[in-house]
Amino acid sequence: MKALVLSGGAGTRLRPITHTSAKQLVPVANKPVLFYGLESIAAAGINEVGVIVGDTAAEIQDAVGDGSKFGLEITYIPQERPLGLAHAVIIARDFLGDDDFVMYLGDNFIVSGIADLVEEFRDNRPDAQILLTHVQDPRSFGVAELDDDGQVLGLEEKPEHPKSDLALVGVYLFTPVIHDAVRAITPSWRGELEITHAIQHLIDARADVRCTVIQGYWKDTGNVADMLEVNRTVLESLSRRIDGEVDEASEAVGRVVVEEGARVINSRIVGPAVVGAGTLVEDSFVGPFTSVAENCRVIDSELEFSIVLRDSTLHGVGRIESSLIGRHVEVTPAPSVPSAHHLVLGDHSKVQIHT
Repeated sequence: MKALVLSGGAGTRLRPITHTSAKQLVPVANKPVLFYGLESIAAAGINEVGVIVGDTAAEIQDAVGDGSKFGLEITYIPQERPLGLAHAVIIARDFLGDDDFVMYLGDNFIVSGIADLVEEFRDNRPDAQILLTHVQDPRSFGVAELDDDGQVLGLEEKPEHPKSDLALVGVYLFTPVIHDAVRAITPSWRGELEITHAIQHLIDARADVRCTVIQGYWKDTGNVADMLEVNRTVLESLSRRIDGEVDEASEAVGRVVVEEGARVINSRIVGPAVVGAGTLVEDSFVGPFTSVAENCRVIDSELEFSIVLRDSTLHGVGRIESSLIGRHVEVTPAPSVPSAHHLVLGDHSKVQIHT
């Protein structure tokens, strides 16, 4: 069995971060979200992985390499522009051959991994198996309609009037029959070859399409709010580890990780939180659910429920929360502006001014 990981796409919902960085490499608890998916694939006993890459190919390849650090063999498959998930299957045909495969969206996060799901698929080997989860607003997802016995009746892509609250999770398992299905469909109104249409083609042909409703935690990390929520979830599983320097005037409370080479001076860190290697936290407060990456400077500031990417500086800016701050960012106080009043007053005016 092989894996196909999708790491193209523009990441428009994470702009401006993704103007200069791949969305799959935005870190969660100081580790790129893509790495969690690759680790899940390796844990499921799969070692041959095709990675679909687009405009950010060089950055993805630099971060992932040949896959050996994950115990994987990586083959990179370029996609000139994002034309849909089914299109990704088409261009990966030579890599996939006639093997079963799992397709994994590189910006998705499943806290429990996929090992059990892959084992279930191997045991039963339906033509296709989809993962579903209950969501509050299914209009932003592919949506499944099930019958009373839990069998899949149909799929819709981002429907205006959803028939259920069951959204497709970004993990799909297929046998080679999917290759005929992706070539049988036409582009949607979005101009993309939708994998939901290909699976619907299988359903209409009476293929064996099964579903699993997952109960564990899942997030599509495509926007800032979801990214911060995933960061919170991962940090909750931290084990306390102080490898860097925390001076006597500082306090590290609870599940705090201070990486080697990091320094905490006259500051308070309240976990769960992680301070990356080479980072300086001085005269500051770093609160729960915060990840500060490597080689950052947090000075005379307060930070909570946030993600700060590497090589960034926050100096004297008061309190920042619920924020995603990119690489090589400088956040400092604005210069003070003298207060002045500019008046044009008619005769006999009376004006009261607060000074």
